[in-house]
Amino acid sequence: MDAARRRELARRVLDGYASGPDAPVRATANALAKIDRAVALVLVEGVSDQIAVETAAAGRGRDLDAERVAVVPIGGAHATGRFLAGLGPQRSRVRLAGLCDLAEADFVARGLATAGIGVPRTHDDLAELGFFVCVDDLEDELIRALGVDGVEAILATHGDLGSFRTLQGQPAWRDRRPAAQLRRFMGSGSRRKSRYARLLVEAAIARDVLPQPLDRLLASVGPH
Repeated sequence: MDAARRRELARRVLDGYASGPDAPVRATANALAKIDRAVALVLVEGVSDQIAVETAAAGRGRDLDAERVAVVPIGGAHATGRFLAGLGPQRSRVRLAGLCDLAEADFVARGLATAGIGVPRTHDDLAELGFFVCVDDLEDELIRALGVDGVEAILATHGDLGSFRTLQGQPAWRDRRPAAQLRRFMGSGSRRKSRYARLLVEAAIARDVLPQPLDRLLASVGPH
């Protein structure tokens, strides 16, 4: 796929995430509307993870809408079992996959077990079922992939480096590792988290350093 087509796919992803206080609600509603025609469902904890997955797919030249792959933010890993139960008979005709944080992996495992999909006891077991664990979370994976200097360069490009330096100077964060400071900065507000989910994934794609959980997730819902 040529660069123009990849840019068009990336633009389409962004068009689905207009700004505003109700943007997360609208993004979730749009994802849920795709379920009935989907052949694969990717379950993620929140909208920023949805943006990351869809941005990564677009960067790889994938058109998830055309492939009938729906990326659905379910409102936290604790909702896995409830979401799967709500699918009813449809669950048997779709491929399932997902992404979660390290601290939430047990919730996903219990949800899959309750739904009768498997009894995963390890992260490898989860991966066999199409669910991949980020250590510690997707932001941490992306920061490690790009490096602190690489992420700071992205902050500078988008006018946020000064705000980050202010956080670094706060007593509660002054002595913390730069990677932890970056995670705190990225997570301070849903709009910032969603914005940098896209920007960091785009940079990781450009440098061919996409974190393994995200890379394996895309492969698990690739065309068969």
